[in-house]
Amino acid sequence: MFTKKLVGGTVHKMPADLAKALSTRRKARSAWESITPLARNEFICWVENAKMIDTRTRRIRRTWEELEEGKRRPCCWMGCIHRVKNGT
Repeated sequence: MFTKKLVGGTVHKMPADLAKALSTRRKARSAWESITPLARNEFICWVENAKMIDTRTRRIRRTWEELEEGKRRPCCWMGCIHRVKNGT
């Protein structure tokens, strides 16, 4: 288990359930730390946008799977709707 706290995105804070999942996956955690804050924001927003707990759980699993596969943004996600026009 890692002790360093995982950082969130540009708009969204790191949710506890996503942090817990990533903290147990060395390759996913390393990938998380290597992507930009904007990319982290996209993953967090994608997870938090789920309306059902099953969907959220599936998205958390897909987040670490996709990170481990080398993807740097969520698959099939149009992007965070919470970003403002100046790029934050």
